[in-house]
Amino acid sequence: MDTSLNNRTKPSQALIIFTKNPELGHCKTRLAKTIGDSSALDIYKYLLNYTVNITQPLQVDKFVFYSNEIIQNDIWDALIFNKALQKGDDLGIKMFNAFSYVFGLGYKDVIIIGSDILDLKTEHIEIAFNSLINNEYVIGPSKDGGYYLLGMRVINKNLFLNKKWGTSSVLKDTLKTLKISTFHILEELNDIDTFEDMKHYKELNKFYTNP
Repeated sequence: MDTSLNNRTKPSQALIIFTKNPELGHCKTRLAKTIGDSSALDIYKYLLNYTVNITQPLQVDKFVFYSNEIIQNDIWDALIFNKALQKGDDLGIKMFNAFSYVFGLGYKDVIIIGSDILDLKTEHIEIAFNSLINNEYVIGPSKDGGYYLLGMRVINKNLFLNKKWGTSSVLKDTLKTLKISTFHILEELNDIDTFEDMKHYKELNKFYTNP
């Protein structure tokens, strides 16, 4: 982990952003099967920049967790985004370790998002943080049966165990884990993993030739 946190008064809320290092052939691999590695990489870079733009205005501390290595001079301004590295054998353990790290720094409300949700707005994340005033958890369901956002006031390792990540059962199994807790469900949004997920976004048309 990069422990060089910004020297400023620390709020009680923190946002975790999970990102893959934008490398050819290693991101948006399901999308790349249809439009090719180069176009998939261009689209992922567009999504990364979009995520920077919607998270930058939030009045919370922000942590970017890279998949492979921490990059110091990139689109994530180190004056705004604290930088760390994902650790674990699968997505669930990686998320649990990230939450544990951030909670360990003293934050009270922590939310995690990915970096491939073109429908996600700053307001969705603000609503999610506000919902934690009266709830232990908040979740943003995605149309593919997973979720694009998860937030909590109380860490629960069971949320990250025994889930078939990347499948349509993730949201259902997560809600089962939350059934004895107080939680808020956000608006359902679309995440971008395949060509079917993204073909209706006109702003992405310039990055590929229609297959």
